[in-house]
Amino acid sequence: MTENVKTTLRYYGISPWEIEVLYGFLNSHFTIIQDEIEADDENFVSFLDIDIPLQFNEEFFQWFDFKRWEKVKAVFKEMKRRRGSGNALKIIINFSGNPKIIFTIDIEDKQWFDNALEKIDFVLELLPYHLNPEKIPSDISVIMYKFDSQSIRWRLDTALSENKKYTFRGDSWNEIT
Repeated sequence: MTENVKTTLRYYGISPWEIEVLYGFLNSHFTIIQDEIEADDENFVSFLDIDIPLQFNEEFFQWFDFKRWEKVKAVFKEMKRRRGSGNALKIIINFSGNPKIIFTIDIEDKQWFDNALEKIDFVLELLPYHLNPEKIPSDISVIMYKFDSQSIRWRLDTALSENKKYTFRGDSWNEIT
């Protein structure tokens, strides 16, 4: 993989200890840019947005190392545990690529929050199906996933092209106007 791959951590309400631990796991593979921002979502006490400048695929996990990925997920779970239930923590993980893949984890219940983290890896198997050109709108640049605690799995949620926005409901994409 490439040298000097940069990742950005944008956050508020995250303790210096939590950032330091996360930094420790990411530092061996990334140059980290930290950006502590003002709280911009009154629904969440803490917020973390991570940009991973690589595609969400099997190669990423092999390069980054599955064990290290497990440790990063453990940090996220601990962050949630320390904040209790409710809308305490929102994490957004952005993977580059075409399309860009975004996971938003903002579940109130700690057990579902942890479950969502565990199941991100499972989306890898569904990606070829989800990104099938015959199934998605044309010229999509971003696909967003949301965890569905009813079905206990990640679901396609939103897709963006240069000037259109789509939402996924049932088993089809619908343009939002």
